[in-house]
Amino acid sequence: MSFFNLISIAIGLSMDAFAVSICKGLCQRNMNWKKAIIVGFYFGLFQAIMPLIGYILGSQFAGFISSFSHWIAFFLLLFIGFHMIKESKELKQEEEIQCDIKGELELDFKNMIILAIATSIDALAVGISFALLKINIFYAISIIGFTTFIISMIGVFIGFKFGSKYKSKSEIIGGLILVLIGFKILLESLFK
Repeated sequence: MSFFNLISIAIGLSMDAFAVSICKGLCQRNMNWKKAIIVGFYFGLFQAIMPLIGYILGSQFAGFISSFSHWIAFFLLLFIGFHMIKESKELKQEEEIQCDIKGELELDFKNMIILAIATSIDALAVGISFALLKINIFYAISIIGFTTFIISMIGVFIGFKFGSKYKSKSEIIGGLILVLIGFKILLESLFK
């Protein structure tokens, strides 16, 4: 898989974290890069861990299904992409922003772990796809983790600066990217 494909997948996967980072940025009175780095770290770390777990699980049965693995990767990415697009419509005003009493960015361990896991579940399925496609997992998770780290930090800044108007759009873009990559994988496998 090319670097461009991996970076596109990384951007698509990071859109959930980006949307939550925007919410976190809404809580800041002053832009605090230290807090933005912490948010980026949590989300980047879990976006890297989940595909690794998926890869390990997928590797267990990759040999049995290698002849149709491109179809499985296609349907997984299609499912994840359409799910993200569907979620974007539900995001409009439903999410409540968790700020502390002073109106500052809340970064307690329990809250951030829950958010990091919730925003990275999609990456677990992508890790399974990576195993089926025999992708170098350490190269892939490095790109995904770093991309999510940067995009999450940017999300905190955008939330601080502009508010929540980009939150649902980021989910749609992320979903579309994953759907397009799914089609690309399928077409490349069918027309080798």
